[in-house]
Amino acid sequence: MRESAAAETRPYHHGDLRRALVEAACRLLETEGPGALSLRAVAREAGVSPAAPYHHFKDKSELLDAVAHEGWEKLDAAFGAVRASGADTGHLVRELGVAYVCFAREHPALYRVMYDCSRDKADMPAHVHENEESAYRRVKETLIGAGADPADEVGLELATIACWCAGHGLAEMASFKQFEPLKEALGGEEAFLRGVLEHLGVFARGMHR
Repeated sequence: MRESAAAETRPYHHGDLRRALVEAACRLLETEGPGALSLRAVAREAGVSPAAPYHHFKDKSELLDAVAHEGWEKLDAAFGAVRASGADTGHLVRELGVAYVCFAREHPALYRVMYDCSRDKADMPAHVHENEESAYRRVKETLIGAGADPADEVGLELATIACWCAGHGLAEMASFKQFEPLKEALGGEEAFLRGVLEHLGVFARGMHR
């Protein structure tokens, strides 16, 4: 029996219904894809009544925004783990790039929703820029640690965007089958990712003062 089917008869005991609904949506998203998401399906997965999600989300769009926010927080945590790992400062930007691609590969449906929900908005989610622990801010801080001039606001912003775009592009292309022989020759997936990122100057060197 599917977990979501069993959830229909499972009593709801959690105190944070909104959190339970978002977690249920993430499970459905990863197992069945965005097309399976509806407020009714999420209610069934969470083991609550069909009306319960409407206390927190007026429609599917609001639910997807909440799921996307959950994805950004997971990415923030992944970057935080890299920053706390004690990796050499000179390679820290590269390791963030590897973590980014690995996150995208491990959570493909969630990753897609994160960007689909941002694409039609004027800005990325506010916390991306405002939260000191956001993945985007961590990239910027790592660049400063690697030698970027914090007073050069435009240059620093462009370098951060360059890192982000490079990671995003690699995440989109890393699964291409034509790269398999190179991955094997280099010793695996992460060795391949590091090799590619090291050939992008900002990842290999950080920024010079």
